[in-house]
Amino acid sequence: MAMHTPVHPGELIRTEIIEAHGLSVTAAAKVLGVSRPALSNLLNRNADLSGEMALRLEKAFGVSMDTLMRMQAAYDVAQARRDAAKIRVRRYQPDSAHA
Repeated sequence: MAMHTPVHPGELIRTEIIEAHGLSVTAAAKVLGVSRPALSNLLNRNADLSGEMALRLEKAFGVSMDTLMRMQAAYDVAQARRDAAKIRVRRYQPDSAHA
């Protein structure tokens, strides 16, 4: 069974919040009290969702901060798993003389 990569929260925020409310990125950034580049980077998956941004979205649009942060965590885990072969770490074996 193939696993799919979880959606970056920026994609959901773009479609289900910004576009659903008929807002431009500039208008949404103003509502959230953030810069347009900061919001644009999130929406274009060039930045991770921060706790502060998740809270701003919750306060402005009623979307659960917890849900958004879980989405970010799931996305991060999937990205790390995807790149796991590139990370070379040997399993720790305690020295039996010091056990």
